[in-house]
Amino acid sequence: MKPAHWPALVLCAALGAGLAAAILQLDGLAPVLRLPETVAARLPESGVTHPVTAVLLNFRAYDTLLEVAVLLIALLGLPPADGLPDRPLPTAPDPVLATLARAIAPLAVLVAGYLLWAGSAQPGGAFQAGAVLAAAAVLLRLAGLAPRWSRRHAGLRAAQAAGLAVFLGVAAATSGWLLRYPPEWAGALILAIESALTVSLGLVLASLFLGAPEPPEDQARRP
Repeated sequence: MKPAHWPALVLCAALGAGLAAAILQLDGLAPVLRLPETVAARLPESGVTHPVTAVLLNFRAYDTLLEVAVLLIALLGLPPADGLPDRPLPTAPDPVLATLARAIAPLAVLVAGYLLWAGSAQPGGAFQAGAVLAAAAVLLRLAGLAPRWSRRHAGLRAAQAAGLAVFLGVAAATSGWLLRYPPEWAGALILAIESALTVSLGLVLASLFLGAPEPPEDQARRP
């Protein structure tokens, strides 16, 4: 192992030792086994009726906020593709694929809206809805119906960051501890956060494909 790798190895060992010490301090599996009962007891205060949504957007909202930030950081790490010519796809657009894409894209928007609304009471939410929107955008691109996106577009960048901005705004506006919603406003605040996240996450996930530089034509033709 190279000497330059020793600091990283020491840091990983320290983190591992800290996690092991925290686990050893637990009273067996009792705290873990009590989590479902704890969530169920506090569910009426969460603003939603689905326990997963309550955990992700209320009880452990910090985790979700950081996940959104990580996605934005991943987008910033994407190699720039601006200034490159928008080379068409290697193969001619398939008319059947193009027809299906035109029919599926509006349905994907409806499905995303349903997943967003249903997330408060059943499986769904912003991440699922955003993934559906991103898949629709990628499908339109593969069908030859959408151009490559320019990540320097100010409106696109603002929309991609809007979800995190709304999340942070709600965190700053809530009284007391950050992201501890007032029970009477919890449902409305969660819906506002998820609505903004649906659009932002859809644009971020789609940009990871539509905003990436395309390979040279000779490489695109390789099997």
